[in-house]
Amino acid sequence: MDYAQLIEETAAHLFETARHHGLGSEKDQALIRDAYALAEEAHRPQKRKSGVPYILHPLSVAIIIVEEMRQKDAAVVAAALLHDVVEDTDHTIEEIRQRFGGDVASLVAAVTKPNKQQVDNFQHILGSVNDDIRVLILKLSDRLHNMRTLDSMKPQKQWKIASETQFFFAPLAGRLGLYKVKSELENLAFRFLNPNTYAYLDSALEEDRIRTQEAVEAFMSEAKEKVAAVFGSTISWDIRYRKPFSIWREMHERKCDFYHVPFKHYIRAVFNREKVDAVTGSDFDEQDIVLKIYSVLGNSYREQTGSFVNYMTQPKANGYRSVHFRLLNPYGNIEEFHISSDVMREQSYFGCIVEGKKQWMKRLTEVLKELADNPEKLIPGIHDSLYNEDVSVYTVKSEPVTLPKGASALDFAFEIGPEIGLHAKYARINGRLASIRTVLHRGDRIEIFTDPAIHPKEDWMEAAVTFKARNCIGDWLENRPKSQYVLCSHCHPLPGSEIIGFLDESGQITVHSRNCPDAIRMACEKGHTIMAVEDFKAEENVLYPVTISMCAIDRPNLLRDVLKCISKDAGMSMRKLESETHDEIVSCSISYSVHSADELNEAIARIREVNGVEEVHQINNG
Repeated sequence: MDYAQLIEETAAHLFETARHHGLGSEKDQALIRDAYALAEEAHRPQKRKSGVPYILHPLSVAIIIVEEMRQKDAAVVAAALLHDVVEDTDHTIEEIRQRFGGDVASLVAAVTKPNKQQVDNFQHILGSVNDDIRVLILKLSDRLHNMRTLDSMKPQKQWKIASETQFFFAPLAGRLGLYKVKSELENLAFRFLNPNTYAYLDSALEEDRIRTQEAVEAFMSEAKEKVAAVFGSTISWDIRYRKPFSIWREMHERKCDFYHVPFKHYIRAVFNREKVDAVTGSDFDEQDIVLKIYSVLGNSYREQTGSFVNYMTQPKANGYRSVHFRLLNPYGNIEEFHISSDVMREQSYFGCIVEGKKQWMKRLTEVLKELADNPEKLIPGIHDSLYNEDVSVYTVKSEPVTLPKGASALDFAFEIGPEIGLHAKYARINGRLASIRTVLHRGDRIEIFTDPAIHPKEDWMEAAVTFKARNCIGDWLENRPKSQYVLCSHCHPLPGSEIIGFLDESGQITVHSRNCPDAIRMACEKGHTIMAVEDFKAEENVLYPVTISMCAIDRPNLLRDVLKCISKDAGMSMRKLESETHDEIVSCSISYSVHSADELNEAIARIREVNGVEEVHQINNG
């Protein structure tokens, strides 16, 4: 192959493409050509793993920047051409600053890897963004071309780069509203991470397309005719087939095989508002047109109950807007329809590019700052924070809050504010009482109720999915006062009871009740580790779970009198109550929490005095 001619043709294509996309001024062209001249000279000795001259990579990235990312900024095109010069040659950022100015230099510095540690590289990218979304667009363009040309790499390198792409870059593209980039990155990564699975799903999808195409096209033609009776030929229709990664992900979510994944394709209708208004002589807004198309189809075919989803008034976090619904076709199958305007479609493909960049940076900056400021938690937090499978829920003031799919009321509480999350006691979801661990659904209205006495518990981490919630909970648990004692899980010793301790090799003391069988056995085996425990005392904010068992003669108000001894007289709240009456004999167990053995003994003493109670004692099951 004549690489010199290929390089010349590719460079000429870049210059002409830039001119065609609004970068035709003498100043813009001069900057782009000068950047190319330096990049070509700097990379001239270098080749990619495939043997192709290296300069074709920055040229391709620059073309992606202009053609696919729709950038009309000569500085970011120049930075695309120069993005590997500092990292891979002897040229410096200072040279670039002197020759091309601070704007180009800052962009190149932002995408230059500081070292080979990926966590540092991720942190560098996130920390370099500030208010300039061009940094992310440049990095995504670079990654997109690298993934398109990954075949030439060794399998280990392919797997590494594909893993980074699926974990970080694809979710980042989604969070920026760049759906086409996200989808391509996901599927390219999947192809290299799981080549056999990818090949199987790709083949199965093609077979499914061939099998269903005739019937789907026939139904689409019918639907098209019915809508054309109202709107003429202003609506464009097509069948969109899902990609292997999308199918694979749903197989895992549904725990099913390929053949049981529903809706492997959908029928899409896209309209241009001006054309519709011209044909109908009306002045419809986008929502009017979408709902009218839905109405026409809904009057002609039976709709699957509950299938209507309105993303127009409740867009996804990535800016996606459309209306989805499902109809029963004349052939006995259910088909899914997506209706949107061409503007909505452009927004879903190019969110941060076609909409205001400030709006997108506002959505993203807080997440990026949290991630960049927590290097130790960066890798666990990236995917959860950036991935955009989300639900929109609402505060009691009808303010929208976007959370990841599977988020709980606890995540909502931390999204509202850290102090609310740290003291969240319970929630009301759509007016109904609910645990803070309750998983939320799209459109839920949530109110969080707090209590200063409530603090995070270990199992809160299981209920939280957002980076913000998990980070706050983790920090609180990590920074809470640490006890030097470990309590035996069998005897559940309490402050003020007769206790004994055993010192282990790490210097930690395990505390037991003196009559604990484990303690007696350990005293025989490791008598030299026995320790006196003198400062294991009751604390105001520390509670210990206990369970008591009671046997009594049944009578009216028996349980009321017993519970009064715990909840009112002792001021303790219950966790669990189990009661059974057989032949007028009541057997009851009550689980609650106490500060000390004295509180437990006082409650037991009061219960013994209750009329009808025969026996009451502690049982050691917490």
